[in-house]
Amino acid sequence: MARGAREAPGAGGAHDSKPAPGGGPHPGSHPESHSGPHPGPGSTAPSPVRPRATLALVSAATAVTLMNYTAPMVTLPQTAAALHTPLSGQAWLLNGTPLGLAALLLVAGSLADDYGRRRIFLAGTLALGLTTALGALTTSTWQFTLARIAQGAASAALLASALGLIVHAFPTSRGRLHATGVWGAFVSGGIAAGPLVAAALPNWRVGYGVLGALALLLAALGTRTLAESRAPRGGRPDIPGALTFGLALVALVAALTLGRDGWLRAPVGLLLAAAVALIAVFVAVERRSGTPMIDLGLLRHRRFLASSAGGLFTGLAVIAVFSYLPSVVQRTMHLSPLATAGLLLLWSGLSFGVALQVKRLTIPPRGQLALGFALHAVGALTMLGAIGSGSWTRLLPGLIISGVGSGLLNGALPLLAVESVPRERAAMGSGAQQTLRYIGSSVGVALTIALATSGGHLAHGTNLALLVSAGLAVTGAIGVLVLRDRK
Repeated sequence: MARGAREAPGAGGAHDSKPAPGGGPHPGSHPESHSGPHPGPGSTAPSPVRPRATLALVSAATAVTLMNYTAPMVTLPQTAAALHTPLSGQAWLLNGTPLGLAALLLVAGSLADDYGRRRIFLAGTLALGLTTALGALTTSTWQFTLARIAQGAASAALLASALGLIVHAFPTSRGRLHATGVWGAFVSGGIAAGPLVAAALPNWRVGYGVLGALALLLAALGTRTLAESRAPRGGRPDIPGALTFGLALVALVAALTLGRDGWLRAPVGLLLAAAVALIAVFVAVERRSGTPMIDLGLLRHRRFLASSAGGLFTGLAVIAVFSYLPSVVQRTMHLSPLATAGLLLLWSGLSFGVALQVKRLTIPPRGQLALGFALHAVGALTMLGAIGSGSWTRLLPGLIISGVGSGLLNGALPLLAVESVPRERAAMGSGAQQTLRYIGSSVGVALTIALATSGGHLAHGTNLALLVSAGLAVTGAIGVLVLRDRK
């Protein structure tokens, strides 16, 4: 595995019970170092692990991160008006954070495993607080876009290290099942609360100020609550890999953003070509590196591929359509931002509740993913025709069905992420899955907007986007089922 970890994926998973070769630690023990790979006799004693406090703080910070991510869903018109942003530039107001997230999630996860998950988590939480507060003070489109990109980068550090901290705090399979379910529920909770809080506050600047203050408070609490941990055999940072991968994703997200104004324009083609070339360079760099950011051998393991597919299709099918739906509802049904956020709370609130309960299910994570994708597909099909009807009640059955499916996805994805890699590389596994999740959402949002605005009839275009979302969800369900472990 990356940086010296060579055991098979799933070394810390629920199915492993034998001691490690050579009398090594049992997967249920703590093989990671608390403060360094080999602390000497005179070193300072590591901070005690506080599982419940760790889970509470990490989950709360994750919720704040997702609130910040989803807040523009209902405040975009206000923000664009205040910053005098033209229609062609509004996509950048939305895509700034996904750009920072996608570019740095995998990098941040690898750094967290090697240099300390607590260190990277606290740095990300502090940076999120500062950049979100600064975003509230911006006066132009380019300033706000840069602030959102910085918020995405900070969010990447926080999210990628979060699951690593949780896995270290909950070393047993049963404990991880409970903890990852709670964390997944707070992902849903943050998505639910972001638009609602943003719409309820007097203006968009106050909303970002509040979120920034919450992040700073959590960073301060984290210094007292969290114990440090890292992989036992850390290595030097893979700077060439990090640069090529980050630049490739920046080029890809930029191309998807510019493509909304025309896919055949020269800048879009050049950026897509650059993304492909940089990915090829990244693969070559990782193959030759002695301490790769990600071990490409993971691509031979079906559990890792299932985790990656789950993240990708969650972004493509679910996040994409629900990122665009609020603005369509406001425009066609003439609802206020607060009413729109309240309506979408039915979907995200159900997702939160279901994710909290997935630990009670006997279905394995991949089965939960397949069921979640199938339910989202049914929900999307149920919403066909709702936009043209002019009645928000037509959306309710689809929101309920898709909300249950989304809860299954958010409950199963984090557990599968940490089970698909050796336990000491949990942050890297989380970063890989979430990178694909946000790449999927960026591609999916671009596709959804292109479909919804095609032909000039918004109701027809939205129906087409919902059909494609359902098709992608079915593809995701089939994919995770096909990628079962061979007997």
